[in-house]
Amino acid sequence: MKAIEINGTIKVYSNLPNSWGGVMGNFSKLSEEEIQAYGFYDVVNPDYDSRIQIKSEIYWDSENKVFTYTISDRELSNTLEELKDIRITELKFVMHTKLTKTDWYITRKYERDVAIPTNIVEERNAIMQSYETNKTNINNLTTKKEVTVYEFE
Repeated sequence: MKAIEINGTIKVYSNLPNSWGGVMGNFSKLSEEEIQAYGFYDVVNPDYDSRIQIKSEIYWDSENKVFTYTISDRELSNTLEELKDIRITELKFVMHTKLTKTDWYITRKYERDVAIPTNIVEERNAIMQSYETNKTNINNLTTKKEVTVYEFE
């Protein structure tokens, strides 16, 4: 991506225009130095976590000769407890999805008393232990940011 500042406004181009400033056709095929001579420079997309940060206004970084964005912290309006509840609900859904793959073994055991294979019992126990571990980890977090970015194990 390239951008140019025109009359105090930065315009971002995903593709350079074909014609620009007297160059009729193949403008995008000019050398990097020639393109920069017309005022077009690279746009740097900084790494950021959209769960807790916002990419806002673009600006000219004269030191590095690139256009880049301001990254700021996102306002997390939920309380810490509300965020924990949300994450635990998400965790329950993930674990439910994992358990669903082997639920028929449980149904079969209940309805027809067919033994559940040991590896399935172990797999389900591991999923349930993972749930308890993750739930404890979430409840032990102390900041909204930590809860929001927590990744399930």
